[in-house]
Amino acid sequence: MGGKITYIFLATVLVLVFGVVAMEGVLLLMTGEPAAMGMGAVAFVLPCLGGWFLWANTRFARDANRLARELEAEGGLPLDDIARTPGGRIDRDAADAVFARRQAETEEAPGDWRTWFRLAVAYRDARDTPRARKAMQRAIALRDGRPVPGDPEPARTA
Repeated sequence: MGGKITYIFLATVLVLVFGVVAMEGVLLLMTGEPAAMGMGAVAFVLPCLGGWFLWANTRFARDANRLARELEAEGGLPLDDIARTPGGRIDRDAADAVFARRQAETEEAPGDWRTWFRLAVAYRDARDTPRARKAMQRAIALRDGRPVPGDPEPARTA
């Protein structure tokens, strides 16, 4: 719950900063000076891009959490029983072994969102965040019955 509160707080602060930047952009646009108007246009566009990025990430996190709750209710959520180093980090060899198992499961059932969800967790445990995100996006799309752009393969290079 603490992570959710922190996220809401930081998102709120970010939206407020977007508002201030957009207002400054409007003020710069109203000066009539060509250079200031150019900076004002950029200052007005940046909050729009930032807002879209914030919304896309919030939607992704919400959808991933929805899948996690559903998988937990089914009893299929992967256990966090991977060996850890004395410092608390996941042991790389243990993560690779779990990843190989999850990859094989996904290759056997590529149309099942559950296997893609577990593969995403295995990617994250192996510290491969970009592939973890793509696998989770595929799991969300499969669960929602939407087409998956790019159609990523369940593979990992060492």
